[in-house]
Amino acid sequence: MKKYPWWKAMMDYGLSFLAFIILFPIFLILFIVASLDTGFPGVFKQQRIGRFGKIFIIYKFRTYHSKKHTISLVGKWMRKSKVDELPQILNILKGDMSLVGPRPDIPGYYDQLKGEDRLVLNLKPGLTSEAGIKYRNEEEILNKQQNPLQYNDEVLFPEKVKMNLDYCHHLSFKNDVYILFKTFSILK
Repeated sequence: MKKYPWWKAMMDYGLSFLAFIILFPIFLILFIVASLDTGFPGVFKQQRIGRFGKIFIIYKFRTYHSKKHTISLVGKWMRKSKVDELPQILNILKGDMSLVGPRPDIPGYYDQLKGEDRLVLNLKPGLTSEAGIKYRNEEEILNKQQNPLQYNDEVLFPEKVKMNLDYCHHLSFKNDVYILFKTFSILK
């Protein structure tokens, strides 16, 4: 899949633009709250692996105190409710991300895939995915492990790759709509 499906681009840009317009007051409030809570600016930027393995900068509302390097109370709420992810709508509008696709990971994971697994890199990373839904409490899962990094590398990451590869092989408008509705039903 070299060419990005037209229906996916229409859905990404159309829904993201609409969401940005509707949610702009909430964006502004969350930006102010995050800035007051964790330090200015209240936006966190980090390198992530995008389509074809290219690096892009992802945006999130900051949840850690800039000087203490500990998660704030507001940050805990933002993460639990996933509102810290809202600035990624800007990543979608920039063309770095999609509404639905594999969640973007830090360098050292998706960019290191081999063989057929590399097909996931043909997709833009997404705001939501089946793997993202299944492992929406990934932080809690990892915190319960004796060796969180090993558990991620040997269990979680391979399972997410498998799920994202399945998504890649069954890419369809119907499947994207299903995943979006599933995401919204969980967030309620």
